[in-house]
Amino acid sequence: MKTKSFKSSLLLFLAAFIWGVAFVAQSVGMDYVGPFTFNAVRCFVGSFILIPVIFWNQKRTAKKVDKDTLHDRPKESILGGISCGILFFIATSLQQIGILYTSVGKAGFITALYIVIVPILGIFLKRKVNLKIWISVLIALVGLYLLCMSGSLTLTKGDALILLGALFFSFHILVVDYFSSKVSGVKLSCIQLFIASMLSAIPMFVLENPKLSSICAAWAPILYAGILSCGVAYTLQIIGQRNLNPTIASLILSLESVISVLAGWVILHQTLSTRELIGCVLMFAAILLAEL
Repeated sequence: MKTKSFKSSLLLFLAAFIWGVAFVAQSVGMDYVGPFTFNAVRCFVGSFILIPVIFWNQKRTAKKVDKDTLHDRPKESILGGISCGILFFIATSLQQIGILYTSVGKAGFITALYIVIVPILGIFLKRKVNLKIWISVLIALVGLYLLCMSGSLTLTKGDALILLGALFFSFHILVVDYFSSKVSGVKLSCIQLFIASMLSAIPMFVLENPKLSSICAAWAPILYAGILSCGVAYTLQIIGQRNLNPTIASLILSLESVISVLAGWVILHQTLSTRELIGCVLMFAAILLAEL
């Protein structure tokens, strides 16, 4: 069980790493297309690249009975994919729109508040969270504040949208936790992304003016966000959550904020202040405390 937990934690850390680096792609992509267009195209790309993986898995397990074949339940896969897709669409849409009206650092901090919301929601679902995990959550919250926040805590229009998005990301984590042990992770991720893409396409055509030339101009950030951030990372999240408490999973996924800052330091040569370094250390300390 400890080996499974370690592997699951590693998969979630890899997902957080991809999301952290992908923040640059999301920001650059918005220079060319609207938030709904960006989400619709990247989710479609993510869903499309998972189709051959599904067929490969089916071929690989055709003559072998293992956990993956036992997870091949079409009705639950479709129900789970639709549920996760709707929540994912709402959460990412609120986040993308909210980023237009607030600072990147503040957006990162508010989004990561799901580390507090998830265990609170878990109480209503009769999921016990021990004292050590609550202490880890509080340490992570302080770390996130030092890492992301540099201004006022006043709630603006953009902040409110992102906070609402964090609530739906919390719902998403809990729904993934419910379905991840029942169905194939790749199928669940593929259906989720396809549903999110179709839902994003509606406001894309109603509220925005999508042009093929603009989408082609944003090909690099869209492909990165589609293939790695959506196709790979969200599949890793679903598979990684199978053997972990959702609160611990949310803590590991919140390292996305740390990775984004470190990526800016390494790739873009941005400076790291002492305050940000302390925030990074506290975040990693919180994860270690929760995992030990």
